Amino acid sequence: MDIDAEMRRKIAVSIVSVGAFFALFIGIGVTYGPDLGETGGLVLVGAIVLFIVAMAVVGVFLDT
Repeated sequence: MDIDAEMRRKIAVSIVSVGAFFALFIGIGVTYGPDLGETGGLVLVGAIVLFIVAMAVVGVFLDT
């Protein structure tokens, strides 16, 4: 199976996007510790919302 350049670009952008947010989630865990507390919980929820919005933007970007 041959993967064309467009599909490779889509795969690379998707992997980088997910990897960046995975690193963000790890960073939040390291910063706030295993017991996130109230502030850490809000930061984590904000990161999840950012992840959803960013993946929607990436999806629109890759669709063009």
